[in-house]
Amino acid sequence: MNTNAITAKKPITTKPPITAATASARKPFIRKPWFKKTLLTLLFWIAGLLLWHGLSLVYGPEILPGPILTAQGGYELLADGTLLHYIGISSYRVLLGWTLGSLLAIPVGLVIGKVSAIRAFAEPFLNFIRFIPPIAFITLFLVWFGIGETSKVVLILYATFFIVVLNTLTGVLAVEEDKIRSARSMGASEWQIVLHVIIPSTVPYMFTGIRLAMGTSFMAIIGAEMIASNEGVGYLIWNSRLFFRTDWIFVGLICLGLMGFITDRAVAVLGRKLLARYGVAGTSGLRR
Repeated sequence: MNTNAITAKKPITTKPPITAATASARKPFIRKPWFKKTLLTLLFWIAGLLLWHGLSLVYGPEILPGPILTAQGGYELLADGTLLHYIGISSYRVLLGWTLGSLLAIPVGLVIGKVSAIRAFAEPFLNFIRFIPPIAFITLFLVWFGIGETSKVVLILYATFFIVVLNTLTGVLAVEEDKIRSARSMGASEWQIVLHVIIPSTVPYMFTGIRLAMGTSFMAIIGAEMIASNEGVGYLIWNSRLFFRTDWIFVGLICLGLMGFITDRAVAVLGRKLLARYGVAGTSGLRR
């Protein structure tokens, strides 16, 4: 028998090269990075709840209600519709004031950063007023705008305005002079330089200011609702002391944290989707 003929009939097979994706797929389930991250996060929250429960046993439910009592208090507020109503009221106030403040602050920051004469007068005022917290203006805004929704929205607008203005101003000043000179050398007008050079380069700074202002807006609305309101999460936290319902206070705090977390993540996702070409990374840029 001709062994060469038999050898020639055997198909020649080659193993495909092992790529990074193939190597990741072959890893055991528990060794995958996303599984480790999820497991660590779950263990962290379990440890936090156990610690919370242990401290509640030490100090008593009147001082520090445990997770179970807090969940029961939240169920009471959900059952009668109070909690969702208060969350909706606070969210509406924050989003309205934050949006108006951002829309006003961005053009103001661009003008101050672009025009040096205006910047010479405006920058000292901005550096002075930014150290006055929004809560300090609550009483004054109540006198000026009344106890209705206007005073609360204006307070959040104030809390948002200066943060976004300063970040936008910083972004304008950070634009490389070579880019502006190159645009001028090609015959671009000042308006075209602003539109096609300064604004695209400043977008990441604007976005950072908008996200930072969101946190300040939540702090401002809670202070306003505690002092002059009969609705909202801040009112819930403040009014619960009258009934010695510390569990309701914890429910309000947890809701406030969830509201801020969800809103910030939503803004980050929108920024990553809509502004990625301008260098906005959203939440993915924070991962290591």
